[in-house]
Amino acid sequence: MMQAMRGLLKFLFYLILLALIAGAGAWFWAGRLDGPAIEVRQPGKFIGQASSLEMMAQAPGGAFSRLTVAVEQGGKTYQVFALNNDEAAVKRSADRLLVMRPIGKRALPELKSGPARIVVNAARPVLYGLRNAESSVTRDVQVRLEPPRLTVLSTFHFVNHGGSEFAVFRATPEDVQSGVRVGDKEYRSFPASGIGISGDSALRVAFFALLYDQPTNSRIDVFARDEAGNQVIVPLDYRVFPKQYKKSRIEVDDRFLQRVVPAIASTSPEEQIPTDDILNGFLKINRDLRQKNNQYIRDLAKKSSAELLFMDAFQQLGNSAVQAQFADARTYIYNGKEVDQQVHLGFDLATTANAPISAAQRGVVVHADDLGIYGNCVVIDHGLGVQSLYGHLSSIGVRVGDKVEKGQEIGRSGQTGLAGGDHLHFTTLVGGEQVTPVDWWSTQWMQDRVLRKIAAARGTP
Repeated sequence: MMQAMRGLLKFLFYLILLALIAGAGAWFWAGRLDGPAIEVRQPGKFIGQASSLEMMAQAPGGAFSRLTVAVEQGGKTYQVFALNNDEAAVKRSADRLLVMRPIGKRALPELKSGPARIVVNAARPVLYGLRNAESSVTRDVQVRLEPPRLTVLSTFHFVNHGGSEFAVFRATPEDVQSGVRVGDKEYRSFPASGIGISGDSALRVAFFALLYDQPTNSRIDVFARDEAGNQVIVPLDYRVFPKQYKKSRIEVDDRFLQRVVPAIASTSPEEQIPTDDILNGFLKINRDLRQKNNQYIRDLAKKSSAELLFMDAFQQLGNSAVQAQFADARTYIYNGKEVDQQVHLGFDLATTANAPISAAQRGVVVHADDLGIYGNCVVIDHGLGVQSLYGHLSSIGVRVGDKVEKGQEIGRSGQTGLAGGDHLHFTTLVGGEQVTPVDWWSTQWMQDRVLRKIAAARGTP
């Protein structure tokens, strides 16, 4: 009996010992599990007056036992967020939390200009809630509270409605984003080294435009903002010359549609343009593809050189007749009914069929391929956000990256894309926006609006 009792006690001892070992192992293992994943999306390098925190935390099942965010500066800690106290700032989805909170000077009045650190601590329950798996992330930032400094130097800004202008200004510090804002459109600036002025890193230049569909009383401001969100705006002195744009009615028939719709559909297969319903195919091209093509053109502005590649007026296609003008509001008629309305943002220029097409100005080719409604198309970059477009070509004689001179042949006229006959569709672009070429063809406009200001910035008469 006693021997059996000893055996039972010995068994229980080993059983308890094994349980303790297993428990200790589980406790040790739980302590080595990864804590929640943390991603601080905003702010980046800087905190300003009105900066915002955007942070994502992820844990299995969305279970968090702790999640806090603080800013440390000068030995002090300022709490920005605590999960149990600021649930209203949290957006939950599956196993993720998205936290958005103000983190700038306005939210934390004791912040001062200088270095600081964002600290995120998070934990999730493990081992049935008996222990936490923890993680933390820190980000070193600079608190920048002073707005940029901005001085407009150029004068006498006269803007044709639908046309372009040029501004010269000084913006500091050097890392600020700056440019000209017209209504809700922004045109980025470039260092003045691009116009041959060295030694003044604060000097900036920018082409901008008042688009044909913007009100003539749109605000035009020069702006500068830093990565901390601090911004300064200086109104630009300007005068707008209103323009009257034409309206026209374009008859489209089955013969035209049968020629253009299947051809464009074959070069734009991703658009799934119907060719069995020829009118709907045309409408999809004229509306959706047109919009997509124009967005592609806007994006080409990101490839613009920081160097101004020209110093004189652009060249119009020689001996060409104008078949359609810029910002012509077109109503399309099919079988006697109005089926669509679009605005023609360029000049249609014609000489003879398969005529040689020359570059309007020196520059670098950034597009040389089919482009939907524009057919075979060439886009040339002339620097500082200025580009020119040549559409409906029958053939292209240049490639992307080619440097071309003013007057150099780049292709032949044609009727590819959405063209009713052999001609060149030509337009100029500023910051990716299509503007009237009339300004750019004018020697007087180039002298008054651009070259005069460049000479003044250089300090030359």
